[in-house]
Amino acid sequence: MRTQVAIIGAGPAGLLLSHLLHLQGIESVVLEVRSRAEIESTIRAGVLEQGSMDLLTEAGVGARMKKEGALHHGIELAFGGGRHRIDLTELTGRAITVYAQHEVIRDLVAARLAAEGQLLFEVSAVAPQDINSETPSVRFVHGGSQYHLQADFIVGCDGFHGVSRPLIPADVRDDYQRTYPFGWFGILVEAPPSCDELIYAQHQRGFALISTRSSQVQRMYFQCDPKDDVNNWSDDRIWYELNARLENGDGWRLKEGKIFQKGIIGMRSFVTTTMQYGRLFLAGDAAHIVPPTGAKGMNLAISDVHLLSQGLDDFYKKSDSDKLNSYAATALKRIWRAEYFSWWMTRMMHSFADASPFEQQVQRAELDNVISSRALSMALAENYVGAF
Repeated sequence: MRTQVAIIGAGPAGLLLSHLLHLQGIESVVLEVRSRAEIESTIRAGVLEQGSMDLLTEAGVGARMKKEGALHHGIELAFGGGRHRIDLTELTGRAITVYAQHEVIRDLVAARLAAEGQLLFEVSAVAPQDINSETPSVRFVHGGSQYHLQADFIVGCDGFHGVSRPLIPADVRDDYQRTYPFGWFGILVEAPPSCDELIYAQHQRGFALISTRSSQVQRMYFQCDPKDDVNNWSDDRIWYELNARLENGDGWRLKEGKIFQKGIIGMRSFVTTTMQYGRLFLAGDAAHIVPPTGAKGMNLAISDVHLLSQGLDDFYKKSDSDKLNSYAATALKRIWRAEYFSWWMTRMMHSFADASPFEQQVQRAELDNVISSRALSMALAENYVGAF
């Protein structure tokens, strides 16, 4: 087999890159270890920045996002018994759309298959080779047969635990990581929306987030011990905890319903600053992880592949490698900004078991400053709506 760009991983990064390359007349093959049904049904949250919304629309895969996604012009910060709105659009002229990641994946899979793109599911034994040469390749097994895919470039979009990043020698790879001492307990519930926009709640019992999935299904989270067991949490206990953290004294309560999914996710920040090695490039979660507080994960993946598509376009159409060679440096400017914002939101909104009374009061003062200062509100809004 022969292609121009071999893409490992059919998440948002790999699929969008393949589609952008197709629009530019560049061939690609996408290799994915999971089945199509699995990637399209793995439920994850999704907040799309204005730039991500615009790019998906320009690429012709934004119709369902516009129809079914929830366009939000603000978010609310809840603390001290009150709720305070940050008007994203008034402050920045931009908005966000709440549209789950697996829905983005469905749209991209449909687009690639409609264009007769080469998208191979349920592959195994994926082994990139000769990545430090001008003739890299990928060996893999599909349908019981072994294949050898030759390419000009390989792009690893295969996530934190994928095969791509470990191929970069440890002595030339710089990794930065922080693990947080808490996790998020997430639920999906059959209920109407409790609010018009996302609520980020800071409480002495811990953080909580109320997010809209659709008119019938809602996504909610609360801070928990990352080693806890979902079986320890009955539905009644979950609703008690969420309502306690969102209590504002005016009688408002969450709209409860049938909880049909529970799970606990850990919280960490991770960046590898070596996003290119020879003809191998890393994008998305293969190169960086952010805590979900800042809603940056999928948006960073989209930004990465947008840059890569531009670099590959210049390489093939202009024989110009400048954008490819500067890919990591350019991408990392946005990545570190997003890492900072996600860390800042996480630190400001969560309860830390080792926080002193002084640190707790400073945390409250920071929240008060954010809602009372237009400059600080604008800084939060600018980072939240994002920019390429």
